[in-house]
Amino acid sequence: MDNYSQLVERICRSSGLELEEIERRVEAKKAKLSSLISKEGAAQIVAAELGINFDQERLKISELVQGMRKVNVIGKVIKLSPVREFNKNGREGKVANLVLADETSNIKTVLWDTNHISLIEKGKIKENTIVEISNGSIRNNELHLSSFSDIKESKEKIDKVIAEKVFHEKKLSETKSGEEVMLRAFIVNTFEPRYFEVCPQCGKKATNEECQTHGKIKPIKRALLNLIIDDGTETIRSVLFGEQINKLGLKNEEIFSIEKFNEKKRSLLGEEKLFTGQIRLNSFSNTNELTVQEIKDVNPNELIKELEAKG
Repeated sequence: MDNYSQLVERICRSSGLELEEIERRVEAKKAKLSSLISKEGAAQIVAAELGINFDQERLKISELVQGMRKVNVIGKVIKLSPVREFNKNGREGKVANLVLADETSNIKTVLWDTNHISLIEKGKIKENTIVEISNGSIRNNELHLSSFSDIKESKEKIDKVIAEKVFHEKKLSETKSGEEVMLRAFIVNTFEPRYFEVCPQCGKKATNEECQTHGKIKPIKRALLNLIIDDGTETIRSVLFGEQINKLGLKNEEIFSIEKFNEKKRSLLGEEKLFTGQIRLNSFSNTNELTVQEIKDVNPNELIKELEAKG
């Protein structure tokens, strides 16, 4: 179930109205605003007009929707990254990232307040800690905690959690920047690979055989490949790295030789694949693109079952 469906279901439960009536109001609200807002945004307005307030309600992670504020949630810390210091535009500070999970999904959580971050630095919040969060906000499909938010250890038990990354199957015409999605689409264009070098120890980009962290190194060559994919509703430029390029059926000698790649690329056109990854805004072109994290072949038997279910 996607975010919009979950939100509408909650509105139905809270209002007592039928699903069809809620969806009718959502479409009417979108039409009134000339479709300048998403379905999720229109549903939020409908909820407010019905007097439904989710501010004090604890939500499951799968129910969190882009743009939500005053979010209350409980989950287990399943991944904790080192605290980082930053200096941006003359502003210094610290930031901490963790992944919070419950039995429905998981979400990247970003802590900006030094009091919250100190809980990590002192070891009071670590991997497998159950935490309760209040007054967070959802930005770019991440849970952000400011100084107005609160995070504390919880005594509640969460036995089973969803640890793997969750992708929602969508049509390109329905996607927004920041979303983690799964798309079934055809490859309609390919571009020649671009090559770069990385440090063999940390994997960061190397320049002139030097790494900013490890100094003089013997770099490893890596490739980046751009595709245009089409799912029948829109097209999008997609960016692939590393082994994801191999999953198109390309061998390394066909990736790292422009001549061999050009001999092979025609066979890629018209191939249908399942692409999962994140929709991101390319600041240079000001258009969305898909950073591909996984590619799989389309399973005909699963497609047949899906069509039978819809029928």
